[in-house]
Amino acid sequence: MSVTDSTTGTGPTGGGPVTAAARLVTDVLQPRNVLLVGMLGIGWAASGRWTGLLWGLLGALCAGLVPAGYIEWERKRGTWGDRHVVDRTQRAPIFFVILGSLGTGSLVMVLGGAPTPILVAMLGLWVMTIGLLAVNTVWKISVDSAVASAVVALLAAVHSPWWLLGYVLTVAVCWSRVALTYHTVAQTVAGAALGAATTAAFLFV
Repeated sequence: MSVTDSTTGTGPTGGGPVTAAARLVTDVLQPRNVLLVGMLGIGWAASGRWTGLLWGLLGALCAGLVPAGYIEWERKRGTWGDRHVVDRTQRAPIFFVILGSLGTGSLVMVLGGAPTPILVAMLGLWVMTIGLLAVNTVWKISVDSAVASAVVALLAAVHSPWWLLGYVLTVAVCWSRVALTYHTVAQTVAGAALGAATTAAFLFV
């Protein structure tokens, strides 16, 4: 199996069971999927009734689905090869789309009287994205690891500390990103740390 430098992170070009397992993990636990499940859970906890799921769905749409749609649109235009956007210097537009989408969603939530916890979660994700954008200007920090960590921290804050066991999945995401040579160990650890720090801190305020 031939691989490329993990700093640029173009991913493995060969196969094998380890690569296949890593690719499965990174695809199943990609940000849009993690955010969909996580924001629904946060929305439910925020209101305690089914309307919270609607706010959670809006949060997932703005935080994960809209950015994923933008990436797919650019991919089809030939801007990037796949969702991983392996060239760090090409990632800035994605972060700006995320920031704009989160800001728009938060405004709708404020106007619609959304529960405070879901608004705080959106703010936490917005601050995390600012951090990712800043670091990305000089270093390819892992977005997948940051999102996986942030969602676990958010769920633990609004539900129960038992949700911290979900960090097993965050570790799996970090492993997959390293195994596929999209990131180094340091880049995934930094992403996970940033995700946990920025989101959990806001929910405990």
